[in-house]
Amino acid sequence: MPLYEYRCESCDEKEEKLEGFDAPKDHDCPKCGAVLAMHREVSLTSFTLAGGGWMAQGYGKGKGKGKGKKEPAPAKAEGTSAPAAPAAAEGCSGGCACHPAKNQ
Repeated sequence: MPLYEYRCESCDEKEEKLEGFDAPKDHDCPKCGAVLAMHREVSLTSFTLAGGGWMAQGYGKGKGKGKGKKEPAPAKAEGTSAPAAPAAAEGCSGGCACHPAKNQ
């Protein structure tokens, strides 16, 4: 269920309600009693995209290379927290996150 924010037009009272998608957009103000004065507001979401993800990997660039191919994760190098870059013979064709892009 979504969390909606409401604000009263009369007294500027604010409230949050956990309601279903079919909840009415207006209702009476619990503070001042104004009829249908509490209006649903557009608010920010707590949803955040973090990390590398599809945008950092060039998904939105439209190049179409490697669609549907899934590369195995590179092995970690000894004594480091970062994964070691695989050799080109191990399936990595360059231009990925572990090798710089080749000039064309």
